Amino acid sequence: MSRGNDLISHGRVAENRRARHDYDIEETLEAGIMLTGTEVKSLRSGRANIADSYAGPKNGELHLFNAYIAEWQQAMKGMGHETRRARKLLVHNRQARELINAITRDGMTLVPLYLYFNDRGIAKLTLGLAKGRKTHDKRHAIKEREWNRDKARLLRAKG
Repeated sequence: MSRGNDLISHGRVAENRRARHDYDIEETLEAGIMLTGTEVKSLRSGRANIADSYAGPKNGELHLFNAYIAEWQQAMKGMGHETRRARKLLVHNRQARELINAITRDGMTLVPLYLYFNDRGIAKLTLGLAKGRKTHDKRHAIKEREWNRDKARLLRAKG
């Protein structure tokens, strides 16, 4: 069902690579995202960025803030979308309440990890419930990752 080489039908559209470096991800969950037609078409061409975005409460519901989805080139004048508008996240009511409580009470953050199309062609967002890392924690995580990489390299060489 491919409509061209530049279109993404399945797979990741955008990824937040810094999230796992800046935060300790304690739990991940999948959420639907409410989009307009031009946003979906723009996502299918791979034109999105979620690096500076975050999720939070708005009117008792979860929304994705500051996610960039480029305007679709073929949209008629005035029929496009705002590139950084707040987009509603589709989760169960009970799940939304639990997440909002974790954000407000426990000082956690909802960080988008990646945006993708599932096998049915529906846009989904993987969120991580996270706690922010301090600078020394980041350094420790880097040292640990490098040590594990070196250890694996040594074990492969011994073989």
